[in-house]
Amino acid sequence: MQADCTFCQIVSGELPADYVDEDERTVVFMDINPATPGHLLVVSRTHVPDMMSASEEDWLAVAATAQRMARLVIGAYKAGGVDLVQANSDGIAGFQTVFHLHMHVVPRYHDDRLGQWWRQETADPAEVTESARLLVEYARHERAHDREHERPPAWA
Repeated sequence: MQADCTFCQIVSGELPADYVDEDERTVVFMDINPATPGHLLVVSRTHVPDMMSASEEDWLAVAATAQRMARLVIGAYKAGGVDLVQANSDGIAGFQTVFHLHMHVVPRYHDDRLGQWWRQETADPAEVTESARLLVEYARHERAHDREHERPPAWA
């Protein structure tokens, strides 16, 4: 737990929340600034600032709980769909405001005013190909770096 983290304080019960569900790795509660009726948050019990810092187990637990909650809000609210939003940022670019791993489960309705998250426009195929090349090269570099820094097994 991190003392100055709002979500850690909610997970510990220090701050109140309208709890919906919990398990050994996650806590679910209503968002106090809902985008739509039924908007809730799935929060990791473990304090990590974002998805990239989370263990695979904590990330998968948040994702599985978000999937379960998506089914719940669609059924309970008769929503037409659901958006799962998980922001990671430097504090500006990704619009993350609470630096504790969490996912928003936002029910979507035919008459809600949220609109699309981005405007879909066909990109220049050369730019798409270059983006793919950049990502593949970066992944190769990361894998090579990881192999260089692997610790040998204790029996070696």
